[in-house]
Amino acid sequence: MHAECFPITVLPHLSRLFTDYAESHTALPYYPLSPYSQEWACRPGSIDPAVRASISDLLLEQNRSFGAGEKTFANIERLRNGAGAVVTGQQVTLFGGPLFTLFKTATVIRKAQDATAAGYPHVPIFWLASEDHDLAEADHVALPSRHELHTLKLALEGETQLSSVGGLKLGQGVRAVLDQAMELLGPGPFLDALERCYTPDATFSQAFGRLISGIFAAHGLIVIDASARDFHALGVPVLRQAITQADALHEALVQRDKELAQAGYHSQVLVGPQSSLLFLIDAETGARLPLRRKGEDWTAGKKAYSTSELLEILQAEPERFSPNALLRAVFQDFILPTSAYIGGPAEIAYFAQSQVVYEKILGRTTPVLPRLSATLIEPAIAEVIAQHEVSITDLLSLTPEELAQRFGARSMPIEGKKKLASAGNALDEELKTLTEWMHAVDAGLGRSADVAASKMRYQMNRLRRLAANFQLQKEASLRRHVDALYLNLYPNHHPQERAVGAAFFLSRYGDGLVDLLVEHAAQECPGHKALYL
Repeated sequence: MHAECFPITVLPHLSRLFTDYAESHTALPYYPLSPYSQEWACRPGSIDPAVRASISDLLLEQNRSFGAGEKTFANIERLRNGAGAVVTGQQVTLFGGPLFTLFKTATVIRKAQDATAAGYPHVPIFWLASEDHDLAEADHVALPSRHELHTLKLALEGETQLSSVGGLKLGQGVRAVLDQAMELLGPGPFLDALERCYTPDATFSQAFGRLISGIFAAHGLIVIDASARDFHALGVPVLRQAITQADALHEALVQRDKELAQAGYHSQVLVGPQSSLLFLIDAETGARLPLRRKGEDWTAGKKAYSTSELLEILQAEPERFSPNALLRAVFQDFILPTSAYIGGPAEIAYFAQSQVVYEKILGRTTPVLPRLSATLIEPAIAEVIAQHEVSITDLLSLTPEELAQRFGARSMPIEGKKKLASAGNALDEELKTLTEWMHAVDAGLGRSADVAASKMRYQMNRLRRLAANFQLQKEASLRRHVDALYLNLYPNHHPQERAVGAAFFLSRYGDGLVDLLVEHAAQECPGHKALYL
């Protein structure tokens, strides 16, 4: 097994804000530390001792319900006794979600291990984003077969559009999805774990919590679902400030958006004229509705509230209030002693906005660090890569057709390569001499010559493509190799870590994969890794 390291910019569609942050050895104005700094380990978040005791009790009870092991319970006691926390989180997606969920979790574990080894006790915590209501991002997972990527989608009964995903029951439809997973993954310990966790009467949150807890049991991962009343009661001071200081917080966010725009960046979370940092769960329907504000008046759906009415609801039913993307991390770090948050590209970009919320509510900002970013390369795919001398950068920068052309050109007989090279070089040399002479004779004549020469070079390239295509047709295995590379490493033009379900690799490599990821999450390579399995 070996690894290759590439700059993070090899990945497509990353925001400039994230890439500037990820490649900077000094902190950008919107972050307390650079991603290379180790200072976070010695400055854990400060929380009230009573909150620490209460959160430890709640975590103990909750992790028992997830079937956690002894190492997790030992870590909860370390948390109770003063340890800091390294935290990450993710939506409660079907069967563990995309591969990057494993990368996040492996990173949070490794960072906690490294801080503890350096003399600063820390524990790893995974925050279930169970209050998110975007079911379309949570109800499916993609698993590859030999020739295509299959999307397994859970069919749910009843009205679900406005409900928090974590509380939705999986229902009888999960049996059909498990059958599909069986066909693609085959029998084994991981499929057994899926069947134990993803039962019809389980909610998304319960199933995901059991699964992630089991996968990382040997590393003592603590899992938290903070959607319940007792957790929200601990975070009431944050939720209250989001109501009483709404105008000041909104003004600070608008100002931060202007600063980001002036620096050439863009906001990740839209801050509208009437937007707030909160959702309100409707008492009758259970729908999670955005709270909108205008002075002392608030609305959630078709219902209106005054500030005093919202504060009364908060006092009596804190679980009905849900923080949005810009407040969630602040709420999290009020009830946890967070030293660092491990995030993906979008989350790290969120922090550039939420920093102003942190400062106004907590008076500090939690450092955010990038998760492990990687492409996993199985042995059969590694053989194809070696045979054709192709790299990850080639796959991410070329289309399948362009890579196929390259394979065809490389596989041509030596005689054909020499003839094409000789003809191309001779044409370039003669055209260069001729067009220079025509430019010297007359500028207009020279421009016409450039156009004609460009057409001739195009025809020469067409000859190269014709020869390469003939070779592709002659050697059908070349196109199969191209298709296999893209299916496994860059499916549907998306990085593997975002497109392929973690379940695929866990079913094939089990605990060995988890240990491997924790090892490589040390991030001596701060960019993107190719990990050869």
